[in-house]
Amino acid sequence: MSVIRGARERARIEVTAAIKEEAGRQLAAEGPARLSLRAVARELGMVSSALYRYFPSRDDLLTALIIDAYDGMGAEAEAALARTADDDAPYVRWVAVCRSVREWALARPHEYALIYGSPVPGYSAPLDTVGPASRFPLTLVAVLRQAHAAGVLAPPPGSPLAAPVRADAARLAAELAPELPIPVIAALVSTWAQFFGLLSFELFGQFNRMLEARDEFFDQAVGALAGQVGLSPPSVPPPVLPQE
Repeated sequence: MSVIRGARERARIEVTAAIKEEAGRQLAAEGPARLSLRAVARELGMVSSALYRYFPSRDDLLTALIIDAYDGMGAEAEAALARTADDDAPYVRWVAVCRSVREWALARPHEYALIYGSPVPGYSAPLDTVGPASRFPLTLVAVLRQAHAAGVLAPPPGSPLAAPVRADAARLAAELAPELPIPVIAALVSTWAQFFGLLSFELFGQFNRMLEARDEFFDQAVGALAGQVGLSPPSVPPPVLPQE
């Protein structure tokens, strides 16, 4: 019985992978709003009723693809951080993680567009996507924690936080990294949003006929973002971070 069950599980895994692969091709050709379970079934030579046993609705299939995209991006970020040396400066690690996510996005523009492009009409992402979506920002948090522990995390530049912003940042700090100063968490949220704005401009063509030195511009931009959260290049000593 266990042999039969194992064969069925392997078959299910293979069919699920084939469905998602075909759905990915349709996303690239038509966009997520036009994803159709019937069309996927037709291309795979399946009857629609058989495909519904794997994904009961279009939204279930979209969710699976979104989770895969977030996990793929997060895995690249985590692997990039793991490849850095223990004695690398946090600034160097920050840039390495950001580069890895850009490379992932450039290699998989349709997956990137699925998670950071236009919302899909009628689709609302479930809580299942939150964990995978958190993997990349949590990798950045790990870099900041290392910097803080090493005493090389500077105060983020800029004005004091408005009370409502400080309250939000304090809540996030309590959830993510209680040891990090609240202004650092607020700055991280801002730089995270700016990072994806930078990527989206490149992937969706806003830099066309404007920037040719894309790699160099990206490195300079993410270096500036590092400065916004209090990270300095290795040759620049940071100012002392006041205690919260």
